[in-house]
Amino acid sequence: MMPLPENAWDAWSPDELSARLGRSTADWYVAGGWALDLWHGHQTRAHDDLEFAVRPEQIESCRKSLSELEFFIASAGTLTHLPSTVTVPADTWQLWGADLAAGRWRVDMMLERGTPEFWAYKRDPLIRLPRAAAIRRSAAGISYLAPSIVLLFKAKYHREKDERDFQAALPKLQSNEKADLRRWLEQLHPGHDWIAMLR
Repeated sequence: MMPLPENAWDAWSPDELSARLGRSTADWYVAGGWALDLWHGHQTRAHDDLEFAVRPEQIESCRKSLSELEFFIASAGTLTHLPSTVTVPADTWQLWGADLAAGRWRVDMMLERGTPEFWAYKRDPLIRLPRAAAIRRSAAGISYLAPSIVLLFKAKYHREKDERDFQAALPKLQSNEKADLRRWLEQLHPGHDWIAMLR
């Protein structure tokens, strides 16, 4: 099965995803720019996609709840169809969900390899936090990744939208969140422009 064009996104909102995953027992959470907007309490900008994460042992529950979608493994710039009858390979980190009837991508599902007690950073598993500190919940009950962690992911790219997200978040970050993000940036991205602004 051929994937949709990579730019064929019409992502669900977190509310739309939650309405579907409410049937799942998985401890999923929203990541990326939408996670920041759940933290802000309102949408601050348009979003090209909707990223959410789940631990590998819970991914089948999510796939079952999202059975209206066909999933494709996203790896090294390629998209490979993963039939619903095939188990997700152990080396998979990311799956895109396609609504083939509409011809649109709806979700970007990430695999997070932490534990039920601890969240682990994909790019350096030595960075980990108690799951209760790393995952928050919106007023509507939607779980999302803490803002300092979202910004750590975004720090790698220097994209315009990431810079805007950082500037919008900076005045609202608590002192401990700034300290955590500064420490992580000094460790993983020494010399990053954001470090000075977090002092």
